[in-house]
Order: sequence, then C-alpha cells, then structure tokens
Amino acid sequence: MTPPLKAVTLTHVRYQKGDRVGHFLAWISLVPVFISFGGFVSHFLFRRELQGMFFALGLILSQFINEVIKTTVQQARPATCALLEMCDSHGWPSSHCQYMFFFATYLTLLSLKGLTFWHVRDNPFLHLLTWSLALLTMFSRVYLGYHTVAQVLAGTALGVFLGAVWFRVVNSVLYPYFPLIEESAFGRRLYVKDTSHISNVLKFEYDMARAERRNLASNSKAD
Repeated sequence: MTPPLKAVTLTHVRYQKGDRVGHFLAWISLVPVFISFGGFVSHFLFRRELQGMFFALGLILSQFINEVIKTTVQQARPATCALLEMCDSHGWPSSHCQYMFFFATYLTLLSLKGLTFWHVRDNPFLHLLTWSLALLTMFSRVYLGYHTVAQVLAGTALGVFLGAVWFRVVNSVLYPYFPLIEESAFGRRLYVKDTSHISNVLKFEYDMARAERRNLASNSKAD
C-alpha cells in the first residue's frame, strides 16, 4: 500500500478557487519565507552584520520553541484542516504569527535604539509596513482556515514576548562580546562586523566609496 503524500507546509498554502482575497492572503502567509530566504540569507552574503545574524538566530530559536510547544500541547487545528490537508499537524500557537510578530517587535526595538542602516525615526513607513504585514499574516491564518483565533493570538503574544526578550539578551548581554567576535578567526575569515556604532551606515558607506573613488582618480592622474 502506497503511503499518503505529505506537503511541505512551509510553502504549501491553499485558498478557495476564485477567492481573490484568499489568493492575496495566501501570498501574505508566505512573507516569513521571503524574509528568511530573501532577507536574512542575502544579508549574510552581502552584509554579515552581527546584529542581523543574531536577529536571524533569534527567529530560529523562536521557531524551535514554537515546535516544542506545539508538540507538547498538541492542540488540533480547526475543522477546515481536512480541506487543507493539515490535520496531521498541530495548531497552537501559530508559527506564522509568532515569526512575524517576533520580527516586527525586534525590528522596531532596533530602530528605536538607532541600530539600523538609516534614520528610521524620520521614516515611519517602515514600521507601518512591518506591523501591517504582521497583522495581515495573523488575519490570513484564520481566514484561510489554518488556525483558530485563539491559536493566532497565542502565536502573536509569544512572538512579541520572545522578540523583546531576545533583543534585551543580544543588546545587553551579548553586545559587549561583539568586538571579540569581530576579531576572532571566525569574524576575520568571514568578514563579520558590527556597525551599530555608526549612526547612518548607508551614508557612511556612500561617503567612503566616493572618497575611495576620488583617491583612485588622483593616483591615476599622478601616475
């Protein structure tokens, strides 16, 4: 007898055919995937900032905690799980909500402390976008039938709590060790760095790139 097939739930999102709102919300449910692979992977490849790396580590730990709780509590998903082929997994708390609200909380605290690549305090659009995506994700999980209201609220609360706690751990306990990580064999080999002491990293890099270009031009003329 052939065993039943199982979908990869990370990207397997269903909605009712012809439902445009459901179609839109299905894509919203994939935002955590886009952030993980499009955001943090590219950040490591091109930036290698310690703040970003510990941000990503916190999200991984948060999802691990989510799986432990789900396995322990074993609360079933709503009755719609049969149509979604998700009845073999547990629903409390919602991992999507926990991820997005951890992300929104941590990013907000980073910006309030001035530890981002731009002056976010002068540009609240980023906060509006981040929290809007988090709220839409919460709504989408109920609308599409993957979770109950209680399950998304639990994931939301846990995400906010863990995001705030992890921010405190990173920036109060681990931050003093950032210079040691930079100077370690790991940091030197992979060019890992911390630029949180620079108020505006984008402007700093822009000015340094222009200065280096002028120096190269001056040396070329001198030769």
